[in-house]
Amino acid sequence: MKNLHWFKQISINAKPEKRLSLGEYRRAISWSKYLVSSGAEIKGEGEEEWGADMSQLLIGCKFASGRHSRIYRGIYRQRDVAIKLVSQPEEDENLAVELEKQFTSEVALLFRLSHPNIITFIAACKKPPVFCIITEYLAGGSLRKYLHQQEPHSVPLNLVLKLALDIARGMHYLHSQGILHRDLKSENLLLGEDMCVKVADFGISCLESQCGSAKGFTGTYRWMAPEMIKEKHHTKKVDVYSFGIVLWELLTALTPFDNMTPEQAAFAVCQKNARPPIPPTCPLAFSHLINRCWSSKPNKRPQFVEIVSILERYVESLEQDPEFFSSFVPSPDRSILRCLPNCIPGHRSTRKSI
Repeated sequence: MKNLHWFKQISINAKPEKRLSLGEYRRAISWSKYLVSSGAEIKGEGEEEWGADMSQLLIGCKFASGRHSRIYRGIYRQRDVAIKLVSQPEEDENLAVELEKQFTSEVALLFRLSHPNIITFIAACKKPPVFCIITEYLAGGSLRKYLHQQEPHSVPLNLVLKLALDIARGMHYLHSQGILHRDLKSENLLLGEDMCVKVADFGISCLESQCGSAKGFTGTYRWMAPEMIKEKHHTKKVDVYSFGIVLWELLTALTPFDNMTPEQAAFAVCQKNARPPIPPTCPLAFSHLINRCWSSKPNKRPQFVEIVSILERYVESLEQDPEFFSSFVPSPDRSILRCLPNCIPGHRSTRKSI
């Protein structure tokens, strides 16, 4: 097949890796043939600002896949990138249309976003039946992968706090732009080499002004807010619920509802108000916040601007008092308290609302 100069195996050190098997090569060809360019930029209507020059793209190893997509490591214009290829099924016209809508929406949203805790969009190519989205490559992989490599309940609390704050800042920015993520989970949170977290995968995100009911919605049950499972009208608070589940993951390094199927988890959340069990060793500072975030009543969940403020004050308190998490208590009126050292003579710390 001609013009496959950009289809190469690459590694972190730019050294050749093992050769593709015949089956892998044929599967690669079946996808890549839609993206081959003789050198000219592939652009269509409305693509002038984000269209990719496919002659500058080198595609390497696949490192993740979804139901209708594959994600590859690659190089674009001498930069490490992740390449998401989305394939429209020929046998399902309705699904093909839906995938094209998701691609268009994801590119439109990514193109306008710029924040240290949001994945950086680079370029895209729309050539049905395959679409291509190119973003920065993060060597740390997904947060879910990282957590599954840890022993249960072993992630240090200061690292939990850092990761949670990164996620909350990214989500606060997203909401400030009027965007709902709607699929916030550890698999869609990526880690850089410095353990910086970036929110990724905006395939089913939407502008708040354009989000209707959740009918026909295809999120992930284990992280999904009850109002979305019930296909009711939803707001930004669905992301706050999901953040509560992710915070639980950070503290436990476990999969939520791992003893249930996704459908069983959805039923338990909606019909029994079930939540993943918070371990007794979990600091009150975190369990208090988790319970607020995954409240069954959306109006009881905090906004991300408040979550960021809470976590930043946790950081400040921990710097002043290394025993902060063991001395934290919530006040009777459910405002959050912290301990500051050496404020009262004869006492190690005193309580102050934050």
